[in-house]
Amino acid sequence: MNVAVAPAEPVLAMVLPTVLDGSVGTNRANGRHKQIAADTDIEAVRLWLAEYSASPHTLRSYRKEAVRLLLWATQMLDRPLSSLTREDFLLYERFLAAPTGDWADPALPRRGRARRLFDGPLSERSQHQALGILSGLMTYLVSAGYLAGNPLALRRGRTTSARRSRRVERYLDHALWDHVLVSLEQWPRLTERDEQHYERSRWLIRLLYHTALRVSEAANAKAADFYQRRGKWWLHVVGKGGAEGEVPVSDALMADFARYRGFHGLPPAPSASEGGPAVMSIAGNDARHLTPAAIYLIVKEVFRRAADALESTNPVGAATLHRASTHWLRHSAASHQADAGTDLRFIQKNLRHASIETTGIYLHAEDDRRHAQTVNEPDPLRPAQADAVQPPPTSPGPA
Repeated sequence: MNVAVAPAEPVLAMVLPTVLDGSVGTNRANGRHKQIAADTDIEAVRLWLAEYSASPHTLRSYRKEAVRLLLWATQMLDRPLSSLTREDFLLYERFLAAPTGDWADPALPRRGRARRLFDGPLSERSQHQALGILSGLMTYLVSAGYLAGNPLALRRGRTTSARRSRRVERYLDHALWDHVLVSLEQWPRLTERDEQHYERSRWLIRLLYHTALRVSEAANAKAADFYQRRGKWWLHVVGKGGAEGEVPVSDALMADFARYRGFHGLPPAPSASEGGPAVMSIAGNDARHLTPAAIYLIVKEVFRRAADALESTNPVGAATLHRASTHWLRHSAASHQADAGTDLRFIQKNLRHASIETTGIYLHAEDDRRHAQTVNEPDPLRPAQADAVQPPPTSPGPA
């Protein structure tokens, strides 16, 4: 009995002209030890992306960089991916720093075939990330016997120590975070829909901050992922590449969860048998999870409203909030934990970093103290009275 199986939807739905499909690219290996059957660049890149199908967030990020490079190579240089040289990638690096024309036209939509592929010039950090992803792609294709060499392997990168020594900048300081919470409480709630939107936004912003979840992790989180061990609440998380971890959950966050659940008529504490998401639809439908894009838009709205309320009194803070997004909450959580003196090893586990050196970029308080002592300001980590010079005790005079 033959069973017809529908082909899976390709992870890269692109079509290139035959002359630019890479089948005769100048960097093709053309050896006898190919590890993949792909014969065109699209087929080869599609197979590379399929390796990340279990990690939706990573897949989206990698596909974006692959699409950018494929279109740039074929449209700007009139050559396929498998013919690119080191000189071509030097040109691409300059392009990432200053994309031109329709590539970054704000009048074009962000989705669809005629979309813009850039919101503007990439920062140095984003450029480095994009080229790192593409170098991984090229290395994969070399290992697969598809390409003869990786032009990006010749790229001189920043040293690891220099890169890791820089402190993360995309986070909210304590004052801005407090303002976000206060601003949220001032949202108008005139209709049932307003009330539903407020309660969901209130819960989501706290969930992301207190657990330092990535947006994809929050989108996939289930109510049953909250569990108790030895009387303490924990959250089970499935992160990048399917890696599992657990994050400690405070009683305050569980109280916020109980409030959110109570608003939708659910018991205060989740049970292990629940199949619904941790963050539901606006009306409380627990039949399906929110998408990462929906969570991103909710958080952006929270930050935008907070920024608008701050515009007249603190334009610098307002500008920061306008730039902020979901990942800033993860950075803020780590930075605030470090400021509070939390053991760096615990922060590493909470964020599920592979290396503690990665976690070290959140030690802002250490930098604040060094700055204060260098310019003779009061130590930000010591009480003001500790800096005052105490007079020596007076000895009693003669009787």
